[in-house]
Amino acid sequence: MIQPPEVFKSLADETRTRAMLLISEQGELCVCELMCALNESQPKISRHLALLRSNGLLLDRRQGQWVYYRLNPDLPDWVLQVLQLTSSANAHWLQDNATRLQSMDGRPVRETACC
Repeated sequence: MIQPPEVFKSLADETRTRAMLLISEQGELCVCELMCALNESQPKISRHLALLRSNGLLLDRRQGQWVYYRLNPDLPDWVLQVLQLTSSANAHWLQDNATRLQSMDGRPVRETACC
């Protein structure tokens, strides 16, 4: 079971926090969408996502050339509440990221039936 120190250490980095909040809001995002939203390079985004995955916060799946990340469905309720409260109380902090994501050209299309 994930413990508070792992969660808060994982979220101590701004890039990881923004990624987690965007994924929480969107349900699932691929690396290219996060690159656009966060205006960061692929290696940096992938490194942060790997850490979040290894700490048990995210799961990934491959669909063709895309790798999608979503919240681990086994996260305790308190973690989900922290993410939801942080997101709703700080919408202005994520606004530029959300705007870049919504205006992204060529966003990948997800299959209707997910695994």
